[in-house]
Amino acid sequence: MFVLLAILLIITATPVLANPACAVCTVAVGASLEIARSYGVDDAIVGVWAGAMLVILGYWMLSWMDKKGWRFAGRDFIVLVSSVAMIGFMYVHELIYTPQIIGIFYLDGFLFSVLVGAAVMHYSSEFYQWMKAHNGGHAHFPFEKVVVPIVALCLASAYFYYFPLDNIAPETESLYDFHDNQ
Repeated sequence: MFVLLAILLIITATPVLANPACAVCTVAVGASLEIARSYGVDDAIVGVWAGAMLVILGYWMLSWMDKKGWRFAGRDFIVLVSSVAMIGFMYVHELIYTPQIIGIFYLDGFLFSVLVGAAVMHYSSEFYQWMKAHNGGHAHFPFEKVVVPIVALCLASAYFYYFPLDNIAPETESLYDFHDNQ
């Protein structure tokens, strides 16, 4: 499992191109995560946004390290993996790790959604940089840098809302009646 995660993160680790979020946005997302959980929002949806927030914190750390001149081999990978791995502290007091089969993975639903949120945030930021590069270095519209990741995260949240991870199949007896009732 760890090897698969490490390979996935090695593939996705790329150099930081820009600071993807402002301080106020990051604090607002962090506060809204706890508020959403207290209002009963599904943990899979909260996990998507938590993963995105952890990637943003990793990007901030990389930006800070650039300002200090701290560059070394594997720096971006180590910092991004460490920032996403901080979700492990949620399992110390807040959550119980209950793995389940999700596609080809055997993970806790919250952890899976955190990894999805981190990947969505990373790739949507890269997608914005690609779009900007193909438009002469300019955004297509104001706040495109914010809109692209938010729309991508909203789509991932909508997916987890309509297709929940903890969807437990009902009893087979209530679905089909194979018994002859004569």
